[in-house]
Amino acid sequence: MTNVLVVRANNRPDGVSTKMYEAFVAEAVKAEGVNVTTFDVFEENMPYFGQELFNAFGKAQANEELTEIQAASLAAFNKSREALTAADVVVFAFPLWNLTIPAALQSFIDYTYGSGYTFKYDENGNQVSLMTDKKYMILSARGGIYSNEAMAPLEMAANYIDNVVGGVYGMEKIGEVIIEGHAADPANAETIIAEGVTKVTALAQTLAKVTA
Repeated sequence: MTNVLVVRANNRPDGVSTKMYEAFVAEAVKAEGVNVTTFDVFEENMPYFGQELFNAFGKAQANEELTEIQAASLAAFNKSREALTAADVVVFAFPLWNLTIPAALQSFIDYTYGSGYTFKYDENGNQVSLMTDKKYMILSARGGIYSNEAMAPLEMAANYIDNVVGGVYGMEKIGEVIIEGHAADPANAETIIAEGVTKVTALAQTLAKVTA
């Protein structure tokens, strides 16, 4: 059984990356030998990563009572890591908002990005990835066109996930669908989106060939 975790990072019901998420899951659940679960970063409502979590670690170790936000931070830490640990394939479905990923997705990254969990340092101080046995996919939408030479350096969403998940965590990238330009070219928006969603469905079909 291949465990597929879909990290959903758009709470707009009419969002293009929402359509991508829905199309992917609808097709992925049909694949034999594949178990699909979703981690919706907006529904989780995780507190921002910060000192409250570190306070929670100390209090939990001392068996002291946690504040509400400390308890929520610790729960978010545990739940996000448990979900990532259980996954063989992680699918990130997100939009480009203000040149980067949504803040809720950043919280998921913050809670899972950690020395001793997703990476470590060797005896020479070099960073070593700890999730090289996992694979990942990207489903992302952006209204503008960022694939050209002039705009590519400004795209800090898909590139960021690649640098963190592929670079630091060490997961192998096995697929990507980017829908772009539908806001910049409204006359062809429906066609652009429809063609992209078709590619998403085709990508989901490849899960049957992925072995854990």
